[in-house]
Amino acid sequence: MENKIYAGNLNFSLTEDELGDAFAEFGNVNSVNIIMDRFTNQSKGFAFIEMESEEEAAAAINGLNGRSLKNRELKVSIAKARAPRPQYNDRY
Repeated sequence: MENKIYAGNLNFSLTEDELGDAFAEFGNVNSVNIIMDRFTNQSKGFAFIEMESEEEAAAAINGLNGRSLKNRELKVSIAKARAPRPQYNDRY
């Protein structure tokens, strides 16, 4: 298991501090990164959270998945590894 977590179905007005506080109930939070649209600078509704340990990550997933935060039911799981992106030269 990993200690990097995916959190989806976030309220668009949720801040990184508010999300970090929710995860801090389950252990030490190393980082919180809400993904923003590069053109509108508005939240895309999901984030990645890194916890101190795998045990804390598991506790956060079990405790927060399905829990309501700012009137939205969170979808929380282990973050999947990012798929490799094709390089410019690979397309031609």
